Amino acid sequence: MKDTEKKLLEKNTAPTSMRILVYDFLSKQPVALSLTEIEAHFYKADRVTIYRTLKTFEEKGIVHGIQENNTTKYILCHDGCDEQTHKDWHLHFYCKLCKQTTCREDFKIPEKAAHAYRIDEIRLFAKGICEHCLQEGLQ
Repeated sequence: MKDTEKKLLEKNTAPTSMRILVYDFLSKQPVALSLTEIEAHFYKADRVTIYRTLKTFEEKGIVHGIQENNTTKYILCHDGCDEQTHKDWHLHFYCKLCKQTTCREDFKIPEKAAHAYRIDEIRLFAKGICEHCLQEGLQ
């Protein structure tokens, strides 16, 4: 059994051909991508099938969706996410110059806090200029 199939089965997700293809594609992406950007890679695939795949992945804790203006961008979750809780406790950073969205693991929200309620999801989003664009002098 391939590694991708195993990961999907561990998340209670049937490893269909499209799911394997989308998972493998996303696993190689350093930035979050929109449905349109993902669809462009699979030019012969049905948009609805890709959308349903992403929604299933989101429900199963395989990807998290990042709201950016009026668009959702998708990136693989860390292994700690599941159907109940996305452990997406870090900053999502959008560069206004290169227009890329990345997960910034160096900026985390403490997961363990003493309170009498359960937090299932936090969305932390920032806009600015990434280190690459700053180094290139594009600011």
